Amino acid sequence: MRPNAAGNGNDDRWGTAGPAIRKKGTSVRAWLVVDVTGDAQVVEAGKHAIMRRTGLPARDLRILDPLLSYPSTVLGRERAIVINLEHIKAIITANEVLLLNSRDPSVTPFVQELQARILRHHDATTNPQEDSHGGGIKILPFEFVALEACLEAACSVLENEAKTLEQEAHPALDKLTS
Repeated sequence: MRPNAAGNGNDDRWGTAGPAIRKKGTSVRAWLVVDVTGDAQVVEAGKHAIMRRTGLPARDLRILDPLLSYPSTVLGRERAIVINLEHIKAIITANEVLLLNSRDPSVTPFVQELQARILRHHDATTNPQEDSHGGGIKILPFEFVALEACLEAACSVLENEAKTLEQEAHPALDKLTS
């Protein structure tokens, strides 16, 4: 174990030391971490710990900042995918998904769907099935399974918004044509 800034060597894998002194302005946030087995845990981590964990530069983490207004974005980087789509703010690595606003009620159904998909993916990778032609079924990488869940959730939200707008617009259009 490498010593932390305080030199006491009690760094955990997130780079957060127990009783170390924090610099002014560094914000620690709650991240929901979903691993390759579908297990989830909430971890308190600062920006620098996330940067070390994911290999992302600070500029890529800015798109997840709720205080800044960024358009919907998907950034593909060497070691991670950064996602800011509608209500989903996440970092996908080769072996985990880190969700920033997991306590948001609009994100809860997404978290449940993500865990279910990851669990199915884990089961498929640990117990490979044969298809009827003797070849194995093609299994997507973990990152693609998580990315697909994020994209489908964002599309679903947009589809629901479009339906609502359409329902509101039809009566107004009918009045204009009559």
